[in-house]
Amino acid sequence: MTQQLSRPELRVHRVAQSDPLAAPLLAELAVEYSSRYGGTAGQMHASLTEYPAAAFAPPHGALLVVTRAGEAVAGGAFQRYDTETAELKRIWTSREHRRQGLGRYVLQQLEAEIVQRGYRRIYLTTGPRQPEAVALYLAAGYTALYDPAVPADEIGPHPFEKHLSRTDDLGAIA
Repeated sequence: MTQQLSRPELRVHRVAQSDPLAAPLLAELAVEYSSRYGGTAGQMHASLTEYPAAAFAPPHGALLVVTRAGEAVAGGAFQRYDTETAELKRIWTSREHRRQGLGRYVLQQLEAEIVQRGYRRIYLTTGPRQPEAVALYLAAGYTALYDPAVPADEIGPHPFEKHLSRTDDLGAIA
C-alpha cells in the first residue's frame, strides 16, 4: 500500500521485508552496523534478513519505506513488544539523504501507524555507538530508560520509551 503524505515529494510505502524497496534499507543498515560494531556487512545483512518477516507484518507490525522520486531514502519498522507496546526497529536514512529531517519524518509516520493499531506505548533500543539516533529519539520526546551520565559503551543497548494517547480520529500523539 502506498500513501501520499504531507511532504508531497515523499511517498510512504508499507512493504514486506522481502520487497525490493526494502533492499537499500537492509543493505545500508548492514554496512552501518558492521562499521560501528564489527563483523562483516554480509554477516549483519544475514542477521537482518533472517529476522522473522512476520514480526513486521500486519496486524501487529509494519515496515515502512519512504521514497523520493522512486528512490528509497528512509524507512523503519515496528513489531509487537507486548499487548500495549510497539517496538521500533530498523530506523534508517540513506547516507546521501541525511540531515534533511527524514529520520524524524519516519518516526512520525511510524508513530501514527502505531497509534492506529491501538498501541499505547513505544519502546526501542539503539546502540551505544549511535549518538545520532540517541539525539533523534530525545528530540522526538522519547524518555531514556538508562542513566545518561554513564558512558555509552558501559550502558550497552540504550532503551527508550514514549507513551501515546489517542486524542482524535487521526491518532494524534500526546
